[in-house]
Amino acid sequence: MTTLSSRPGRADLSADGRLLVIDGLSVSYRPRDGRAPIPALSGVSLDVAPGEVVALVGESGSGKSTLAHAVLGALPANASVTSGSVQLGPLRLDRLGERAYNRIRGRRISFVPQDPMVGLNPLHRIGRQVAEPLRIHGLAGRQEARNRATELLERVGIDQPEARLDQYPHQLSGGMRQRVLIATALAAKPQLLIADEPTTALDVTVQKRVLDDIGELTRTDGVAVLMITHDLAVAGDRADRIVVLKDGEVVETGPAATVLRDPQHPYTRLLLDSAPSLSAPRVRTPVVTAAGAEADRVARPAVAVTDLKKSFSIPHPQEKGRLLPAVNGVSLTLERGRTLALVGESGTGKTTTARLILGLEEADSGSIRIAGEEVVGASRSQLRAIHARAQLIYQNPYSSLNPRRSVEQIVTEPLNGFGIGTRAERKARFEELMERVGLDPRFHDRRPSELSGGQRQRVAIARALAPNPDLVVCDEPVSALDVSVQARILDLLADLQEQLGLAYLFISHDLAVVRQVAHEVAVMQKGRIVEHRPTEELFADPRDEYTRTLLEAIPGRRLGATTEGMVHQ
Repeated sequence: MTTLSSRPGRADLSADGRLLVIDGLSVSYRPRDGRAPIPALSGVSLDVAPGEVVALVGESGSGKSTLAHAVLGALPANASVTSGSVQLGPLRLDRLGERAYNRIRGRRISFVPQDPMVGLNPLHRIGRQVAEPLRIHGLAGRQEARNRATELLERVGIDQPEARLDQYPHQLSGGMRQRVLIATALAAKPQLLIADEPTTALDVTVQKRVLDDIGELTRTDGVAVLMITHDLAVAGDRADRIVVLKDGEVVETGPAATVLRDPQHPYTRLLLDSAPSLSAPRVRTPVVTAAGAEADRVARPAVAVTDLKKSFSIPHPQEKGRLLPAVNGVSLTLERGRTLALVGESGTGKTTTARLILGLEEADSGSIRIAGEEVVGASRSQLRAIHARAQLIYQNPYSSLNPRRSVEQIVTEPLNGFGIGTRAERKARFEELMERVGLDPRFHDRRPSELSGGQRQRVAIARALAPNPDLVVCDEPVSALDVSVQARILDLLADLQEQLGLAYLFISHDLAVVRQVAHEVAVMQKGRIVEHRPTEELFADPRDEYTRTLLEAIPGRRLGATTEGMVHQ
């Protein structure tokens, strides 16, 4: 196998041995309406040495991505560097023209984006995309580039690498696609790798493997890594140093262990307090009865599932007629006022189970009873009544709300759909729901684009509560949000559960979040529940090997001795 060494020579470094040096960088954006420029970065300074991982930490809007784009020479047309400098060794990047930058990108600096489906071209085969930097920079001919692509895929841990070359991105899992992006970024042996939230959308076990890949590169090849993340637990595990960015300014910097064990700035402390894997469990005492519910509804569980099964046919022509079990004999019971987390990696059957419970998929066999009403085999009119008692909060508030509708139209949509109340009663219900989720009713005519991510998710929660359900299915409801916003939404869900006696079926791959919210955890693997126990019992003493694998992948273990709420210190 060809050695992929990328260690820079002395001529490639600054006088004191640093590779990337950002000094006093300020960037502003020019609004389209001609107003004064808006600052995005203000006097930011940081550096990265060969073989070092520096984590740039901050929430949405802090300026993290703007800094990455400034280093890559990829700022949008309405952005400009107003002061400061960016150097790669002795080379001033901020003074380069586009043609000169094209010789740098992919060759000396590579980029791993957050979303592999955006970073990969869906129309091109994997092999072509991994080999592309080699061909663009004239580093290899067609066959040599293909051979190197095979080696790179093997290097980042993809099985059957030669066969994968001829596949398309949609034929790979999320974790495999992200590894393809890493392989592509490494193809031309770069000196600097910029990884922008490279594992946000991945399962914890896949996240661990991808971060292990990046860590191995720093150790063996001396690659300098600037890792951009909002997750302080990931930064604590993987970075040598941490730079905390807020509103375009560096508010704290230092060795990772020092910053996280003894944070000096209030914003750093806020991020630490909000990170679920670095904070103690906050789950509350289960609600015994539902406030205002009828006695017969209180007496019955919100949902009872027995021996649920669902299989899907495999679309591949050579597998025609073969069925793949997605849910295979699942049984569970969820009482009012309690939260049951259904956890596992992508493809384990979590979301299919939730869709079956909600009547959005038709079960092959088994029983699903919501508030005593059978879902399996129910008529359309029966399902309509059941749907009013079981609602769904989607994962992504940026895509789950109709951009053309106002907040009031979105929240009252279930009331209109189920024919609940008069116009005046719906208006009153809207105002009540807005108050419950902590939003101003005067937002009634705003569109989703005028709201923050946290506000959008509060609107989604209000919509789910509108028909007064017994059960709310929360499908990764905070995974798309910053950690501080995530913490506030989780607190809101807990408050609503206490007030209304709601039952939550909480679908998640993030066990750190699950430990914050769930009374019980059911672990799914290959369509089956392999372990179902009270949350603290499961975290303290996991019995199944798969459960142990999930727990061991939770980020933040490097700081275990000094943080509460960590698992298996």
